[in-house]
Amino acid sequence: MFKQTVLAVAVAAASVSAIAADVAYPEKFRDGKHVKSMIINKGHPLYGAVGGMHHIYGNAKAMAGFKAGKFANGSVITFDLFEAVDKDNAVSEGAHKAVVVMAKDSAMFKATDGWGYQVFDPKTKKGSLDAKAQADCHACHVSQKDKDFVFSALRD
Repeated sequence: MFKQTVLAVAVAAASVSAIAADVAYPEKFRDGKHVKSMIINKGHPLYGAVGGMHHIYGNAKAMAGFKAGKFANGSVITFDLFEAVDKDNAVSEGAHKAVVVMAKDSAMFKATDGWGYQVFDPKTKKGSLDAKAQADCHACHVSQKDKDFVFSALRD
């Protein structure tokens, strides 16, 4: 039983490890549609990982998915993440922290219910998530299974 469990974990890790290399940097993502903006403040459970000001964009397929509640292969949702600077009674963008991406491809990302995840350095466009971190991303998104694993919604 132990050998089978170890083998199953190794196979799962191998299939998840392919995800990191497969999520591409979303060139010209700001040419997509703006979904919404939000600020994650201190005290939020994700503040340490993605605290700050988010501008969320979707490509055409993602926008159709937001409307339908189900995302087609090729959907790309991008979070443009900045430090949130609270100064002089206004909150504005500070340093550019990351470009966070969810990309839908049911065949490529079977281990994570069709979604690939990546966090890119905004200057180098190099991804930083390893297989475990990507699996951790998906573990959180499982709570949104009824929304095709997506937390964000279009604002009215």
